[in-house]
Amino acid sequence: MTRLLLSVLAFALGTLPAHAGIDETINTLTAPFADWLASIVFFSFPFFGANLPLVVLWLVVGAVFFTFFMSFINIRGFMHAIRLVRGDYADDDSPGEVSHFQALATAVSGTVGIGNIGGVAVAVTIGGAGATFWLIIAGFLGMSTKFVECTLGVKYRQENPDGSVSGGPMYYMRDGLKELGMTGFGKFMGAFYAIGIIMGALGAGNMFQSNQAYVQLNTVVGGALDGMGWAVGLVLAAVVFMVIVGGIKSIASVTEKIVPLMAVFYCLFAIIVILMNAPAIPAAIGNIFTGAFTAEGVQGGVMGALIIGFQRAVFSNEAGIGSASIAHSAVKTPEPVTEGYVSLLEPFIDTIVICTITALVIGTSQVVDPNFAGDATGVAMTSAAFERQFSWFPVPLAFAALLFAISTMISWSYYGLKGWSYLFGENKVGILIYKLAFCGFVALGCMVQLGPILTISDCLVFMICVPNILGLYFLAPIVRREMLAYQAKLKGQDVSSLKHELS
Repeated sequence: MTRLLLSVLAFALGTLPAHAGIDETINTLTAPFADWLASIVFFSFPFFGANLPLVVLWLVVGAVFFTFFMSFINIRGFMHAIRLVRGDYADDDSPGEVSHFQALATAVSGTVGIGNIGGVAVAVTIGGAGATFWLIIAGFLGMSTKFVECTLGVKYRQENPDGSVSGGPMYYMRDGLKELGMTGFGKFMGAFYAIGIIMGALGAGNMFQSNQAYVQLNTVVGGALDGMGWAVGLVLAAVVFMVIVGGIKSIASVTEKIVPLMAVFYCLFAIIVILMNAPAIPAAIGNIFTGAFTAEGVQGGVMGALIIGFQRAVFSNEAGIGSASIAHSAVKTPEPVTEGYVSLLEPFIDTIVICTITALVIGTSQVVDPNFAGDATGVAMTSAAFERQFSWFPVPLAFAALLFAISTMISWSYYGLKGWSYLFGENKVGILIYKLAFCGFVALGCMVQLGPILTISDCLVFMICVPNILGLYFLAPIVRREMLAYQAKLKGQDVSSLKHELS
C-alpha cells in the first residue's frame, strides 16, 4: 500500500513543477475569498488604543467563564491529573482505545509545533516582554476550557462495531444538544464543525507544517534542497502514511514516544541557553512583569501587550477550538470526567512551560545583547538566540522543527478523519480515500507557496470555535454535574446525598 501511495503521489505531484506559476495562479484565484473570510473571522475593533480580534475575545471570555463555573478546576484538579496520566487509576478493560498518557501525548503533539518556537518570538516582538505574562495567564485559563470540552468528548463519544470510538465537538453538539431539546440546532453545528475541522486539518494542521519543515531543512543545508520540495514532500507523506494507516492506536504509539522526546530535547537546550545567560535572568523576568503592566513602546500599551499575549496563547494551545477533545475521546475510561482532568495538562505543557521557556531564551538574550537578532523575527529570532551560545544550533533546531511538524500532522490527520467519518460514515474505503488525500496535501505543502490557502484554513479553524464555545456554554452544567459526582466518589461519599448540588 505504501508503494502504491508513493507511485500515485510521484505521478500526480511530480508533474506540478512543469506547470509554471501554478502556486501563483492558485494564490491569485483564492486571494479575494481569503481576504474576505479573514476580515470576518479575525475582525478586530479598537479597545483602549489596541486592536482586539473578536475571535480572541470570544475564546478568552469563555475560558474565564469556565474557570469560575468549574470552581478553578485548573488549580484543584492539577495533581489528580498527574496521577491519572501516571496510570494510578488505569483499567485496561475500560471502553476506549488508548491510555490517558497516549491520549494526552496525541493531543499535545497536535498543539506543540512551530508556533512554540517562532510564535512566541512574534508575540515578544509585537507585544514586548510583557506579552509573556498575559500568555501565561491565558494558558492558565485555557486549562478550564480544555477540561469542559474533553469531558464532553468522552461522555458523548460513539462506540463503533469494530471496537473503535469516535468523539469530539461534532458528537457532543449533536447528541448533547439533542438531550436539551435542540436537535436541529445540534445537527447543524455538528456538521458545520466537521467541515471546518477537515479543512483545518488539510491546511494549518498539514500543509503549513510540511512547508515549514521543508523551509527549515533547506535553510540548514544552505539551499541545497531548492527545487526539491517534491522529494522532501514525498518522503514526509510516506512517513505520515505509515503512521496514520494504523489508526489512533498507531498514532498514539508514535506520539507517546515523539512528544516526550521533542519536548525534553527542546526544553533541555533552551534551559542550557537560559543558564548560560544566568546574570540576565532577573532582568528578563523583571521585564516580563513590568512590561505586562506598563508596556512602554508597545502599540496600545498594556492592553496591546495583553491582547498579543492572549492571542498567541489561544492560537498555540487551541483551547476552545475543540480539536483536542477528538484525541482525548479515544481514551480507555468509564468516567468521562477523568479525561477532563488529564486535558488540564495540555495547555500547561504547551503554553505555560514550553512557550514561557522560549520567551526566557529570547528575553535573556535581549538583556545581554539587545541587537542579538538584527532584523530577524519568528523562528529566525529564536534560532539567533540559541546561536549566540551554540553556533551549530540551527541543525538540531531543524530536527526539532521536523519532529514538531510530523507529530502535528499525524495528530491533525486523526482530527480531520473524525470530521470526515462523521459526515460520510465509518466505512473503510472512505477512510482510506481521506488518508491518501491527506498525505497528498503533505507533499503539496512542500511544493507550493501557501499564501491565501493557508489563510482560508486558519479562518476555518478559528471559525469553528464559535459553535464549539456556544455548545460548551449550553453543556457546561452537565460537565459540572459529572465533576461533582466524580469528586464525591473519590471521597467515598454517597452521590445521592449531593442531589441539590447536582441538580
